[in-house]
Amino acid sequence: MIRLHWVRHGPTHATVMLGWTDRPADLSDEATLARLDAALPRGALLISSDLVRASATADALAEGRMRLAHDPRLREIHFGAWEERSFAAIEAGTPRRMRAFWQDAGPARAPGGETWHELRHRVTAAIREICEHHDGEDVVIVSHFGPILVSLQLSLGLGVQEAFGHRIEPLSVTSMALDPSGWKVIGVNQSA
Repeated sequence: MIRLHWVRHGPTHATVMLGWTDRPADLSDEATLARLDAALPRGALLISSDLVRASATADALAEGRMRLAHDPRLREIHFGAWEERSFAAIEAGTPRRMRAFWQDAGPARAPGGETWHELRHRVTAAIREICEHHDGEDVVIVSHFGPILVSLQLSLGLGVQEAFGHRIEPLSVTSMALDPSGWKVIGVNQSA
């Protein structure tokens, strides 16, 4: 059995779409970070997205855990030309495309970005590799909203819109385990 403990990176306070934009997280809430650190298993492996908001959050949780190399497959969805633009600005310019992106969430893409299916493919490949190489271990994965939703989609057999129905707050933990009978979700969006 393997247990995956997904942590969403610290808050960025952004009011725009951040996918691959490399903006740092606000990690100034030391009390919350200490509670999060205490809630995660000691001796676990620790991996993160290579974006600074995730890697710095992982670094803050590294004591007592074996840090693995960053994995770019754990990045947020790439919003392409929509990066660092507000939802309102995008909606005003391309309302049909924006609605298709969020409602159909599969084949639609932001200009120059990636589709939900592409995100799901790369994150699922990373999950499979983690599970193959670290069976029997606890793995803390510091990542982003989209990849955590993909993990829920995979483990619960959800459709895209059902997955979008879950809240995933910054510095929350979503845990799941894989054993011979399949995936079991232990907790979603748990605060430290």
